[in-house]
Amino acid sequence: MYPEIQIGPLTLQTFGLMFAIAFLAAGALIAKRLKEIGKPADWAYEMGFAALLGGIVGSRLYFVAQNYDSVKDDLLGSIFSGSGLVWYGGAIGGALAVLLWARYRGFLGLALLDLAAPALALGYAIGRCGCQLSGDGDYGKAWDGPWAMSYPNGTVPTDQEVHPTPVYETLAMGLGAWALWQLRDRFQAGVLFAIYLLYAGAERFLVEFVRRNEDVALGLTAAQLESLAMMLAGAIWIAAVKRRRGRLSRVPSTEPIAPAAGS
Repeated sequence: MYPEIQIGPLTLQTFGLMFAIAFLAAGALIAKRLKEIGKPADWAYEMGFAALLGGIVGSRLYFVAQNYDSVKDDLLGSIFSGSGLVWYGGAIGGALAVLLWARYRGFLGLALLDLAAPALALGYAIGRCGCQLSGDGDYGKAWDGPWAMSYPNGTVPTDQEVHPTPVYETLAMGLGAWALWQLRDRFQAGVLFAIYLLYAGAERFLVEFVRRNEDVALGLTAAQLESLAMMLAGAIWIAAVKRRRGRLSRVPSTEPIAPAAGS
């Protein structure tokens, strides 16, 4: 494991490094898509900044809410602590910030959600590389299988061999990002994001069975319950589009893709 990388007098935290790379990669993908639909590519930087700011705030608040009993004696210190970032909280906070940005830019609509879907999957896949490199405790349950790993030098060390769940998630969401990108022009507005909700929810729901998180209700973890909500939302969304419009695929004659600026 490499929780830190030493470059001369500079010490880089690998989780933070991969976090930054995830934002850059997602931003590059968004910029490419913005060009395809005839919008300014510079909007990608604005979206990225909004998502970063909202994501950090949301993840911290979500962590405090989930762990209130253990942090209630130092709420202010816990809010501004550098540890304890929760993905779902970051996703919610980042989404709200981007929605506010989109309203300001007049880009608030289903096209925004479809734009974000492949980038969200890609960013998540790269972010999990940071979990693997730093050994931050997101690994799975004890296991003696052929690719089991231990994290003796991780941020949250363990000498016991376990499921390398960050690797599972990187592979699954990397594949999801590729698939969503390939499908970006295939469906009516909003459907691609609904597919993302289904896929991302199913991925997290399944991987939780081999992670170390504790059950909270019905034999499921908190992340699994949240994942079920994502999957349900995606399924209802797709069913509603199918019922209302009669089809999920894009109708080329009535829904042309806008030309890129300057073409």
